[in-house]
Amino acid sequence: MRRAVIVLMTALTAATAQAQAQAPLVHLRDIDASIRQDMRYAGPDNFTGKPLPGYDAAECMLRRAVALALSRAQADLTKAGYTLKVYDCYRPTRAIAAMVTWVRDPKPAVDTTRFYPAIDKSKLLSGYISGRSAHSRGVAVDLTVVPLNTAPTAPFDPAARYGACTAPATDRAPATDRAPDDSLDMGTGFDCFDVKSHTANASITPAQAANRRILLDAMRRHGFTNYKREWWHFSFDKADDGVAFNASIRSR
Repeated sequence: MRRAVIVLMTALTAATAQAQAQAPLVHLRDIDASIRQDMRYAGPDNFTGKPLPGYDAAECMLRRAVALALSRAQADLTKAGYTLKVYDCYRPTRAIAAMVTWVRDPKPAVDTTRFYPAIDKSKLLSGYISGRSAHSRGVAVDLTVVPLNTAPTAPFDPAARYGACTAPATDRAPATDRAPDDSLDMGTGFDCFDVKSHTANASITPAQAANRRILLDAMRRHGFTNYKREWWHFSFDKADDGVAFNASIRSR
């Protein structure tokens, strides 16, 4: 009996810890269902080539204040004929550990060099991938801008060969072009580890720079700060208390 009680108490303690860890996070769909979601780390269309640990559902979760600020940015963009689309939101710490492990793996199972066409994979821990992230604190989001009523793009095909993330964008994405995405052309794809992804990079076209400005201005107006090496990454520092989480991303 005593053993059973101890086991039960241990299970309850673990469940309570899980609930407490998840408590500050809300589903973005419950705050603003109009924001599109393309959660890349819940599937194979990312630089590791497979889903990351902790992504038990393809759902964006954030601290409530961050989700509310994002909804305000969405309202502005909708008036101009656009919508936000998120690629990543809250990220469990175990997922970040898996990213670091992937960088250090000399022979990964999947070839994803299209995400880092001009840099040695071992160098990605210098400025692109970190062992700590505001994503794990629920205050960072990776996202883009999509024109409203845009035509559907071809779905990601894990068996296809796509071009480098710095290559031209296309609706059909043959092997020489970037993987398909319905967003405005930002000059590179998401998670493109290349200097061309730096927000103020001067080598992109004027049209691509203007597209980045649409996203940058909308996010800044509502309290978000951009990471200068990634046009897609923004953090909401007002809600950052320094506490990271490892709870799984769950279905609504």
